[in-house]
Amino acid sequence: MKIPSKARRVVVTGIGCISPAGIGKDQFWQSMKEGRSGIGAISRFDASDLPVRIAGEVRNFDPDQYIPPKDRQHVSHAVAFAIAAADLTFKDAGIDPREMSLDEKRDIGIILGSGGASLGFVEKQYRYYFANEAKKASIYSIPTATPGSLPSELSMPFGIKGFSHLISTGCTSSTDAISYGAQNIAMGRINTVLAGGIDAPLAHSIVLGFCVMKVMTPSWNDEPQRGSRPFSKDRDGFVVAEGGYLFLLEELEHAQSRGARIYAEILGYGSTCDAHHRVRLDETGVEPARAMRLALEDAEISPEQIDYVNLHGTSTELNDRIETRAVKQVFGDLAYRIPMSATKSMIGHPQGASGAAGLMATIGGMTGGFLPPTINLDEPDPDCDLDYVPNQSRPKEINYALCNCIGFGSKNSALVVKRFEI
Repeated sequence: MKIPSKARRVVVTGIGCISPAGIGKDQFWQSMKEGRSGIGAISRFDASDLPVRIAGEVRNFDPDQYIPPKDRQHVSHAVAFAIAAADLTFKDAGIDPREMSLDEKRDIGIILGSGGASLGFVEKQYRYYFANEAKKASIYSIPTATPGSLPSELSMPFGIKGFSHLISTGCTSSTDAISYGAQNIAMGRINTVLAGGIDAPLAHSIVLGFCVMKVMTPSWNDEPQRGSRPFSKDRDGFVVAEGGYLFLLEELEHAQSRGARIYAEILGYGSTCDAHHRVRLDETGVEPARAMRLALEDAEISPEQIDYVNLHGTSTELNDRIETRAVKQVFGDLAYRIPMSATKSMIGHPQGASGAAGLMATIGGMTGGFLPPTINLDEPDPDCDLDYVPNQSRPKEINYALCNCIGFGSKNSALVVKRFEI
């Protein structure tokens, strides 16, 4: 394979989402602009015995529209999210892979990021096995439980024959997946990639596991929409969430040749690891800061050019403080003048889909001329003293933005995105 002497430009031409804040990009962006929370009581399963009974659950979504009834017992909820989000993305981009030639189908790749992929499905199957009711289990229990089955399930209904990969690096999964897709396009390996994040962690054992770790808030079961409160003085844990956030990435000239609408350009990526602890971050914030610097260097822009930062902002006490510290290391005194916000305040924490959700909110702000807010920020933590766009969105032109992600295992990833200009 011949690698181009100069990296090709990578743009976003299609967007689709299935989220607690709405189905489709327009509903999602409107929720971001209005500061509307999508968090509520868990209805997917009986959570009455759990200390945390709220989540960012996707509502008003019918998986049977996307999964034939005979297949429902053989696939996870994540598959329905993936197919639905992909369908919206392709329609938004004005293409239909099912109507393409074989060569065109081979020129589309899939790269998804997911933290848990089909863990909820695994829980259900093992309940059958351990209750000695294996006859109720799916004959596809093993292959479906494999994380890599998620992009495979997505490739089949659309007939996509390019690479079909999944990255699972915890909360940074979808940021890493989007970068991986963009790099393949930039290097000339492929022209089009469906990339983003899918996660469906709303299962009893998963929520219980997070409760055991004491990383979720137990304080807002009666007021779910107030539960996710990044950078607030009284925050005490995240709210788990689900959803699918996908983008069609294309090489610029390829997109222009078909008259595609272009939302934004992917400019840079950086990734590091603290090598510190399987869950907890190094409190210095040095490695998250280095990931952001690497993304800026890769994009070949200076910190002064950044108009907005979309933060990981989980609503956990330590992580919010460390992320604030890391941002200050990257931007210095500029950190106090650059607006930044946490999308999770409105949708909860979608695990491996976090980075894609943040990028989607950022592109919404770019196209709509607004800064997404951090809601529930009534009294900031004194150690979190930056401009987090509290409670209400704000009009602003965003030309360059940085999207930050931090994950379990001390992983750190960041993307730089630019409002598209020829």
